[in-house]
Amino acid sequence: MTAIPDTGLHQNRHLVTEIPGPRSRALMARKEAAIARGVGTTMPVFAARAAGGVVEDVDGNVLIDLGSGIAVTTVGASAPRVIEAVEQQVREFTHTCFMVTPYEGYVAVAERLNRLAPGTHEKRSVLFNSGAEAVENAVKIARAATGRSAVAAFDHAYHGRTNLTMALTAKAMPYKHGFGPFAPEVYRAPLSYPFRDGPDVDGPEAARRAIEVIDKQVGSDNLAALVIEPIQGEGGFIVPAPGFLPALQQWCRSRGVVLIADEVQTGFARTGAMFASEHEDVVPDLLVSAKGIADGLPLAAVTGRAEIMDAAHAGGLGGTYGGNPLACAAALATIDTITEDGLIQRARDIEALALPRLSRMRDADPRIGDVRGRGAMLAVELVDPTSSAPDPGLARAVAAAAHAQGVIVLVCGTHGNVLRFLPPLTISDELLHEAFDVLSAAFADL
Repeated sequence: MTAIPDTGLHQNRHLVTEIPGPRSRALMARKEAAIARGVGTTMPVFAARAAGGVVEDVDGNVLIDLGSGIAVTTVGASAPRVIEAVEQQVREFTHTCFMVTPYEGYVAVAERLNRLAPGTHEKRSVLFNSGAEAVENAVKIARAATGRSAVAAFDHAYHGRTNLTMALTAKAMPYKHGFGPFAPEVYRAPLSYPFRDGPDVDGPEAARRAIEVIDKQVGSDNLAALVIEPIQGEGGFIVPAPGFLPALQQWCRSRGVVLIADEVQTGFARTGAMFASEHEDVVPDLLVSAKGIADGLPLAAVTGRAEIMDAAHAGGLGGTYGGNPLACAAALATIDTITEDGLIQRARDIEALALPRLSRMRDADPRIGDVRGRGAMLAVELVDPTSSAPDPGLARAVAAAAHAQGVIVLVCGTHGNVLRFLPPLTISDELLHEAFDVLSAAFADL
């Protein structure tokens, strides 16, 4: 396992005040006076330090991290290789803009991504700042390559907060409500959702259903791209039934539609493969990555087939900060940490530890309707046991109880009834077991 930085921050949960403590409360008052109310927070605590699998707040409370900054600090907060790489780069230069005076780091990141992305075909990459920006540019590239304008996404999808990516996103609150009108020529198809579909709808049948909707709404001759998360993130960590993604890939290729895999949350070892598309041998035409790519520094990428990536005219892609040299240095160090420290296997080990624990919790509590996920991207869906209707109130209550006991856990899902678990891959087994002990107690008490 990768080394934990020598910060003096012990890898133990340790509470010295109530949550939130007095210093966090004081900072929250300053936040509310200074920052627009549209910026919400999951927990009312302010971070002071973080390392490995824990976060220390300004009151000295040490919290177990099952969120990784929403799947960002995959190799652990303050990873040693990343710290060293960024420190070296910041002494050399912080910015020139790659479009003005380019630098090797950007090229090196693109080369690594081209080798890592699924498929043996020739690839190209371009770097951006955020997942939403990269998704939007992937659509631009697909439109340039196909000469078509329509784009299809899926139920429960989350692709970002820009105008186009809000149109692709399915969830109104808090992401879309009051912010329209949205970009046109965006259509939506049903996803494979095994827990809700039932046993009669397998992957190929769910794909047939989705394709039928797309054909009726759009027509494949008008469709530039199909955008999909191989495992949905904000939508509820929904893992499509086996065969769903390969069937969509086959249809896209037969119709000349660009298949865009949004691997912003699923990429970089998170699911027990470098990219989640690999679990079913899916080779997307374009792959979008961000979040875990640079261990906390802002970076995103689109990687794809050379003939598609090169369709945009010179000067049509880019941005002032895209592929910032500090972020590129962090990305190269992050990729080295994943590959050299065996973190893909570590994600599988986390799944092997966590899924049985979550399954036992489900067996003991009928309010846990489903346990799902891959690697270190796991979730439980909470329901009314009499009807299987979503129970967002229970999800909020369990999360709040965990927060009060020093465990960072996130809520997601279209209805807000899913608890998601995204621990850093450097977290210890002991911390994981302790976190799930806290969650088990929370369910027992509610």
